[in-house]
Amino acid sequence: MTWYSRENAAERVGVEPYYLVRLVDLGILAPEEPDRFSPGDVRRVLMAESLEDAGIPLDAVAAAIRRGALSLAFLDAPSYERFAALAADTFRQVSDRTGIPLELLMVVREAIGMAQPSPDDRLREDEMAIVPFIELQLAEGFRVAAIERLLRVQGDSTRRITDQEAAWWNSEVIEPAMAAGKGPEEIANTDLADRIAPLSEQAVLAMYHAQQARAWTANIIEGFEVLMAKAGIHSRLERLPAICFLDISGYTRLTQERGDDAAADLSTTVARLVQRSSVRHGGKPIKWLGDGVMFYFGDPGPGVRAALEMVDGLAAAGLPPAHVGLHAGPVLFQEGDYFGQTVNLSARIADYARQGEVLVSQAVAAASQEQGIAFGDIGPVELKGVSGTVHLLRAHLS
Repeated sequence: MTWYSRENAAERVGVEPYYLVRLVDLGILAPEEPDRFSPGDVRRVLMAESLEDAGIPLDAVAAAIRRGALSLAFLDAPSYERFAALAADTFRQVSDRTGIPLELLMVVREAIGMAQPSPDDRLREDEMAIVPFIELQLAEGFRVAAIERLLRVQGDSTRRITDQEAAWWNSEVIEPAMAAGKGPEEIANTDLADRIAPLSEQAVLAMYHAQQARAWTANIIEGFEVLMAKAGIHSRLERLPAICFLDISGYTRLTQERGDDAAADLSTTVARLVQRSSVRHGGKPIKWLGDGVMFYFGDPGPGVRAALEMVDGLAAAGLPPAHVGLHAGPVLFQEGDYFGQTVNLSARIADYARQGEVLVSQAVAAASQEQGIAFGDIGPVELKGVSGTVHLLRAHLS
């Protein structure tokens, strides 16, 4: 095991050595020797700082520890090694050494969800692990804006995962242990934490790799289509994709009225249903938009079937009625989203649809070769924000 002197331990946390003396006097730290601190002790100092920042007096924490009501011994467990200490260098020093623009480097801490640092703040050790990734991108000519965008998405996505993971651990481990009257050591359940943490990381990494394979495959196909079109071998517009907008009437209002837990369950139900239906028919959800979802389908026909399934599935789940609009045509793809007239017209068709309806353009109906689906003619209609009229049809199972 690595051991630190009082000065070294304080340096790793970014506090003065007297802060450790204070924690020892309070009984929050109990080193085996006066000037010999373990990695777990360093994490206890980090936790003490966090408790103080949260407005919890350390005197009260110390009193609770003495009574056996609290314990920080769990921070010795290997699963808590992810509580990173400070590195030696500041943001300014790392920027000067690596050539990474200072503003971009400081985005790392913002992306994690912390306050913007100052140039003379020291990086954390986990932040230092991200520096080589940024260095390589810059060396290969990647745009700073693109690097920053990816960092922020990575930070936001992992934050959502860890927030849900924390809620899961609280509801499945901490709360049951407290209800059973267990002591602080049993509540912490470091044995389970040490066993489940690497499996959780393994699962997240496996999902990440699966998502990479899916996204990379789409990139490869897109690239092949471009090259083949340039060679005159294949026209990229032989089969127009479809954009689908599904709106759930009053969904946002309903989630607000039901409270956080009920809203989370409702969101999970909706997300599971639309994800499965769209993917089963060759589509993918692109983004949530208030009361609805935008989907992309490479083939309009299966997109219509998926839309009909989703409308029926939401109604069967007791959710508010949905209405859908689909249009097929060329789209522009940029940074995970689709743009262009096809997208705009699909949204307007969805706005025009009544509850329970799946309305499509003539382009979608003409491209659909799905068995068991028919289209009832509505005729030319005027849509908000669209010049001229658009011929619409109502899709239904035949």
